[in-house]
Amino acid sequence: MRIQALADYLEQVNTGQAVILSASGEDHFSKLEDEIYKTVTFLYQTKDTAMQARNHFAENLSNIAHQVKTPITAISLSVQMLKQDISGQSSSCPCPDFKSADRIPLHYSQLEQIEKQLLRLTHLEEALLLLSRIDAGTLLLKKDEVDVFTLLVLAADNLQKLFAGSGASVDIPELGEMMISADLDWTMEAIMNLLKNCMEHSKGGTIHCTYAQNPLYTEILIRDHGEGFPKEDIPHLFERFYRGRNAKDGGIGIGLALSKEIIERQNGTIRAKNMPEGGACFEIRFYSH
Repeated sequence: MRIQALADYLEQVNTGQAVILSASGEDHFSKLEDEIYKTVTFLYQTKDTAMQARNHFAENLSNIAHQVKTPITAISLSVQMLKQDISGQSSSCPCPDFKSADRIPLHYSQLEQIEKQLLRLTHLEEALLLLSRIDAGTLLLKKDEVDVFTLLVLAADNLQKLFAGSGASVDIPELGEMMISADLDWTMEAIMNLLKNCMEHSKGGTIHCTYAQNPLYTEILIRDHGEGFPKEDIPHLFERFYRGRNAKDGGIGIGLALSKEIIERQNGTIRAKNMPEGGACFEIRFYSH
């Protein structure tokens, strides 16, 4: 009877409904009850401390992102004003001397570099705000029935200009209706990050998307024909702000981490691996239960 009561108590602990455990005697069993209660109390305190630290971290991320936004806006306006001034000087001088004519394209080149860095800072600001929402638990993901083929096609369509510029292409076979329970927009965002990563390392080749379903899970594979992941990078690819040995210039190392967060919050898993025949592969699984 006392063992059953203790089992019921531990079940309440697992469901977050535990009450104070009262010892029912002075024997060895009551001492066990007392130690279990102490352990459970310590675990609850540790959990509360961890949640407070997580919320504090999320709040700091959000504050940093908002602080970054102000100088980004100011610099962007200054750049636009400088471009207008240079353009006006160029058009108002019908016969510029060699020095002034030589300086104008140099100024434009410098301003273009500043604009590229501003774009990078803007992406960082957006990523920090998104991370703060994820850490604070305020990023709400809908649970809709989403067709995998539709998901992949929409993600690829949103990257059409990037793919055209890189010379890469995407192959998505239509393998019949396969549904997953997911938020279409955010899951599409996660897939886009994976496709972009493959595009950056495929050197103009074809990126292949395949998918299959069984009673346990729906699996999506996204692979390229590039050089594959460096072995030392694989354990760290989904870490925030990690940039691998072959990372593209201008990246901030957040895309894969966001993809992982979005997929795992929808009862899914993701891992990166190299294919035996060469090339990198992302393996995604959305579990049915």
